[in-house]
Amino acid sequence: MAGFAGHDGDMTSESQNEQAERADLIDALATHRNFLRRTVRDLTREQATQRTTVSELCLGGLIKHTARMEERWDNFIEQGPTAIGAADAAAYETHAASFRVADDETLADLLAHYDKVARRTEDLVTTLPSLDVSHPLPPAPWFAPGARWSARRVLLHILAETAQHAGHADIVRESLDGAKTMG
Repeated sequence: MAGFAGHDGDMTSESQNEQAERADLIDALATHRNFLRRTVRDLTREQATQRTTVSELCLGGLIKHTARMEERWDNFIEQGPTAIGAADAAAYETHAASFRVADDETLADLLAHYDKVARRTEDLVTTLPSLDVSHPLPPAPWFAPGARWSARRVLLHILAETAQHAGHADIVRESLDGAKTMG
């Protein structure tokens, strides 16, 4: 296959499989991002910040949090555990704040940032020398001591968390005005 992904000449089955894996990751992430984005279509600021369940979740906050989470994991892929930082009180507060829309944030701004993060992730997926590149995870109660994650594992985590939050958003949106992402 000439000229595919910057290669000239014949590609080996291994490199074809890796390119297919990368394309599958990008496609799956795009699908679940689209589900999440659909949940905020045609919303006012008041609706985007309204809590419809007993949780702290609101639709704008879910967009903000999912973008923040993906951005941090992209940083981890590139920089290692220092990009995640310590599991301290400040980190817990920053995490909690990532679910809230600040007064100076608009839904359009949150979506634009999410799109920027998505493009960066897609660029990482296509340009990393290998999805096997790994880093140790920082010490935290939710990570096994001494654990390492490859870029592949991080991308699967981003995909799982995006899908999970798209489901949360669907419930919040349906509770808000009956609109559904699908159906």
